[in-house]
Amino acid sequence: MTSKSTSSTHVTTRRRLLRLATLAAAASAVSLLTTAAPVQAQASDTSYPERPIRLVIPFGPGGETDIFARAISGRLGEVLGQPVVVENRPGATGLVACELVAQARPDGYTLIFGTAATHALNHSVFKSLPYHPLDSFEPVAFVGSVPLVLYAHPSMPDNLKDFVALLKAHPEKYAYGSAGMSTSHLGVELFKASASVKALNVPYKGTGLALQDLVAGQVQFMGGSVGVGLPMVQAGKLRALGVMSRQRLGAAPDVPTFAEAGLPDLEVGTWNVVMAPKGTPSPVVEQLNRAINEVLREPAIHSKLESLGIIPVVDSSPASTADTIGREIDKWAKAFEISGAQRQ
Repeated sequence: MTSKSTSSTHVTTRRRLLRLATLAAAASAVSLLTTAAPVQAQASDTSYPERPIRLVIPFGPGGETDIFARAISGRLGEVLGQPVVVENRPGATGLVACELVAQARPDGYTLIFGTAATHALNHSVFKSLPYHPLDSFEPVAFVGSVPLVLYAHPSMPDNLKDFVALLKAHPEKYAYGSAGMSTSHLGVELFKASASVKALNVPYKGTGLALQDLVAGQVQFMGGSVGVGLPMVQAGKLRALGVMSRQRLGAAPDVPTFAEAGLPDLEVGTWNVVMAPKGTPSPVVEQLNRAINEVLREPAIHSKLESLGIIPVVDSSPASTADTIGREIDKWAKAFEISGAQRQ
């Protein structure tokens, strides 16, 4: 009787031990799963970038947008630890590049260096776009602006106030050159509206042709960046009457702002923004934003951009970038309406 009782006790004990061992193994597995998940997530967040980043430029090489992108891409690659490769994809006023990036994999390895044209003006110019300036992208950083300068032929008054008075005294007698449906063209339309003056628009196929005729006196004024007209000003062939920004430009410190010239404050020009495809993870977007702001704050980069007529923005956030683009879309929609142009 005792032998059977002892044997039964041993079997029960073994069963209990096996049950406890099984439960312990299951608990250990659950513990490993719950602790490994955050580590894996953290690793995926901090591993970006693991390969070169492509920065797509919506226009050809040598233009202002291309020069701006290349001025910061090298240093940005050093900060991120991977090369930032600039790739020019011109065509259809930026539509080709924007569609390419909007449809790219949202992993942070394909970005667009957008402009006022691609991410604001095109929204008004075209009846339909293969992308939406905001809804198709994740805003990363607003990197800088290039204010418009009002250039005039030397036969015109040498200050903005007298120039406006002349235009008011002779409505539509004088003409300005423009390069198609561009920010420089519509920027002049905003100037005309704010100053309550009338002048004729003479369209050209490019900024260079408009500038050539301005120097020759075929048209009397035009809008353009510092890079476009400053060499002609320095040569005495043109006058820079005013810059459409809140502050004077480092590259042209003698050119007054519109407000300094006694006219309504006017902020008009092109700008540049870095955008990622919609759905790019927030940690990646935030990391890119921090790196871009860090680069733009560096004195050497800051000075170089200012010498090109660019006003760097060193403290943008993804949220503030989205807000700025929204306001710019509204601004250029108003300018397009003022121009009386038809949507394409």
